[in-house]
Amino acid sequence: MVDELLAAIENKSRQNDALKLLPLMQEWSGYKPHQAGSMVGFGRYHYRYESGREGDFFVTGFAPRKQNIAVYIMPGFEAFEPLLEKLGKHKIGKSCLYINKLSDIDISVLGEIVSLSVSMMKEKYPCSEFIEHV
Repeated sequence: MVDELLAAIENKSRQNDALKLLPLMQEWSGYKPHQAGSMVGFGRYHYRYESGREGDFFVTGFAPRKQNIAVYIMPGFEAFEPLLEKLGKHKIGKSCLYINKLSDIDISVLGEIVSLSVSMMKEKYPCSEFIEHV
C-alpha cells in the first residue's frame, strides 16, 4: 500500500524525494513503513489526554504533499533547535517539519532529528511495531 501511495505522486521530483526518504526513515526509526491515510508512518504509540481522549498514531512519519514533504516529529521541536539551525531550508509547525526538496537540507541532520525524536517517544510512551492486519 505504501508503494501505491508513493507511485501515485504526480510531481516526479516529490515522488523521487519520497522514494529516497522511505528507506532512510525506516533506518532512522527502526520501524517498517505503513500507510496511514495519505501519510507513511513508522511504528505506533498509544496516547491518552487528560480529557480522556485516547488513540494510536505513528511514532514518526512523512507525507508527500503538493507543496512540500511534511516530516512528523511527534515530540515537537524545542529539543532540536541546535540541529534545526544546521538542517537547511525548512519550516516548522507544531509537530511537522516542512521540506520543499531533500536537496535543500542536510540529510544527515534530518536523520539525527528523526532518530532522537523516536528515542524521545519511546521514553515517553510504550511504542510498538505496526502490524498490518490482513
